[in-house]
Amino acid sequence: MASTTTEATQTSTNNGEDKQSQNLRHQEVGHKSLLQSDDLYQYILETSVYPREPESMKELREVTAKHPWNIMTTSADEGQFLNMLIKLVNAKNTMEIGVYTGYSLLATALALPEDGKILAMDVNRENYELGLPIIEKAGVAHKIDFREGPALPVLDQLVADEKNHGTYDFIFVDADKDNYINYHKRLIDLVKVGGVIGYDNTLWNGSVVAPPDAPMRKYVRYYRDFVLELNKALAADPRIEICMLPVGDGITICRRIS
Repeated sequence: MASTTTEATQTSTNNGEDKQSQNLRHQEVGHKSLLQSDDLYQYILETSVYPREPESMKELREVTAKHPWNIMTTSADEGQFLNMLIKLVNAKNTMEIGVYTGYSLLATALALPEDGKILAMDVNRENYELGLPIIEKAGVAHKIDFREGPALPVLDQLVADEKNHGTYDFIFVDADKDNYINYHKRLIDLVKVGGVIGYDNTLWNGSVVAPPDAPMRKYVRYYRDFVLELNKALAADPRIEICMLPVGDGITICRRIS
């Protein structure tokens, strides 16, 4: 009986450890997938995403996975979503704020017509240059105008010239969350009526519904209130229609209507 009890205790302990390891595993994946099942997320990747992923995007994804900041990259399923969205809206003149190694940038560039353009901004050119050889090999580097440095000064220059108002078909923002509101104030003038702005990470690791005293990584806690502020502002903005999707870490699609 003692042996059985010990085995039962060990089994219970092992089950607890298995569940704990699954939870830990999901926390890592969870930054890019809000699904409750890692197996289900893997099914989506293996059934829908990876078989259709362009070879250049696969190569860039694998290069980025080796980078110490790889948590910053756009997930493969979100890259696929952005690529299709750009085609659906027939985007030609686009903008991306926050580039990292360029996975989402490449997804955009591949979707654009040959004469399509992307104004891409990031504070770190070194990260962008990790992916640049792959982007060049894919034959789409000519579509990209990369600017190193903060995006706000560039946006202020664009907004100052009314000729730029309403000229962008699609804009994707995956950058400093504490400036999302500031970006929106400017981007709403630059995107055309009927155009789309996509804000990434709007479910922010699921923390948007977590109690204030819940355990969180420091960076998640720091940016959480900024994400909540953005979500509230977008929901109340009468100039846009919005759709918040649980793709990747949450993406809110905003279509300008006035």
